[in-house]
Amino acid sequence: MTGDLDNPMRTLSIDKVVVNIGVGEAGEKLIRAEKVIDLLTGRKSVRTISRTTNRDFGIRKMMPIGCKVTLRKGEAEDFLKRAFWIKQNKIASYSFDLCGNFSFGISDFTDFQGMKYDPEVGIFGMDVCVSLKRNGYRISRRKMRCRKLSSKQRISKDEAYDFLRREFDVEVVKLD
Repeated sequence: MTGDLDNPMRTLSIDKVVVNIGVGEAGEKLIRAEKVIDLLTGRKSVRTISRTTNRDFGIRKMMPIGCKVTLRKGEAEDFLKRAFWIKQNKIASYSFDLCGNFSFGISDFTDFQGMKYDPEVGIFGMDVCVSLKRNGYRISRRKMRCRKLSSKQRISKDEAYDFLRREFDVEVVKLD
């Protein structure tokens, strides 16, 4: 295992962090959610659009129903440190997928340090999705000679657990 840490092609890093607030409707509620996400991340949010019509929920195709922000590099690490602080530096093992990516939810934005409840805004929860990568991951995304990642290049759950322990001091709780 120590040999893997010495090899620069085996090191893990954060590819991106996507912060998403799903509102389910357009209008004033969506504008308030955008305001919350802009305050938390310091970035301008992008609206998410529904792909299908669902009459039970009152959603039409191409209707704005949420907002999201994608964070990379230093901004992503800073946001993750604040988000893990809210979760008491613990994350459940079922939050990870087979490629080492993980996601978790935060039920109230006022749990972040420095955020106070505003009756005009209300309470919004959010989803935080984190994608991990290795150097050389570009092979699956390039335009010319695009190839699948080999099994050695893929990130396992255990490697993602170790990365979180090492970089963020986060404990992975196994709830199987």
